[in-house]
Amino acid sequence: MITGLELAMRQLKLAGCRIIFIDGSFVSRKQKPGDFDACWEDNGVDINKLKLIAPTLYNFALRRTEQKIKYKGEFFPANYPANDSGTPYIDFFQFDTRTNKRKGIIAIDL
Repeated sequence: MITGLELAMRQLKLAGCRIIFIDGSFVSRKQKPGDFDACWEDNGVDINKLKLIAPTLYNFALRRTEQKIKYKGEFFPANYPANDSGTPYIDFFQFDTRTNKRKGIIAIDL
């Protein structure tokens, strides 16, 4: 998973991304997380360049199957709506739907 995460971070940085946020079991106490969930700050990102150098990072089809295969996790633009209510991923990641409480996430400065 670390290798996939590092690859995505390099590609996002090349496109102008400065920060990504990590969520899910990857940043929990779980001994063997199955994957990670991430969103990336889209302000300042050259989307055309990102689609050219890393088209998989912008492919949300088929439940993001290509992302899971290539990176071992999922990536979303931070301001992209995570659900029907329009909640952006950056906010969605900071809410635990099981406990109905706010939670922390990890920010990585690229």
